[in-house]
Amino acid sequence: MPYRVDLRNAAPGAADQLIDLGALDVESSGGAVAAVMPDRVRPAQLTAAFGISEVTVSPAVGRDSESVWVLALRPITVGGRVLTLADAPAFGTGLHPTTALCLDAVHGACAGAPPERILDVGTGSGVLALAALMLGVPRALGIDLDDAALHAARENARLNGLDGRLELSPGGPESIAGTWPLVLANVLAAPLIEMAPVLVRRVGRRGRLVLSGIPEGVTDDVNQAYTRLGMQRVRVTSRAGWVAIVLQATW
Repeated sequence: MPYRVDLRNAAPGAADQLIDLGALDVESSGGAVAAVMPDRVRPAQLTAAFGISEVTVSPAVGRDSESVWVLALRPITVGGRVLTLADAPAFGTGLHPTTALCLDAVHGACAGAPPERILDVGTGSGVLALAALMLGVPRALGIDLDDAALHAARENARLNGLDGRLELSPGGPESIAGTWPLVLANVLAAPLIEMAPVLVRRVGRRGRLVLSGIPEGVTDDVNQAYTRLGMQRVRVTSRAGWVAIVLQATW
């Protein structure tokens, strides 16, 4: 598991040296440097590299349910506006490749005339729903099985002045009724395949569905689960071994 290392009174170039050693994230302030190091780089390697007797090591804080390791959250720029997220472990920092792929898809879907409302399945921190609202979508519904995620999404909506336009509800897509012109689901490949029949029923006439959380190796499996139900693939994008699929309803 990644860990945090702090170097006080670090020599010039220490941050670059940590990056060369494989640091996942680095911050420097004054003469102090902090970094998140992968567990394959042992503290003894750092002491040898910097010619010191010891380094200060502590547990790293995982973001995105331990899938993204950074020292602190950064604001996310969406359509020229800044989206601020509270520092919480709910998935959706904007840094994970799957979230970034979905943000690109949302931006594309909202270009021109944004849809009247969107459904965000497995909303996590609410980042995708909030991005859509910032891009001009009037209303969004975010659903999640995790109460802590809903709490984080609610706080993020408040921080960005969007709490009046974001509705949050516990449960999965089977727990709600209705259809939406744009449905987002950034979860995992296996749940995406399992929930395909009910998720497709949430897509409105000529509506679009954005799926992510998909490793490249199972792209075809996920795509087939939806195309056999009447969805048509529009676009597939990838980043760092992850894939997002954009589909459109044929009805």
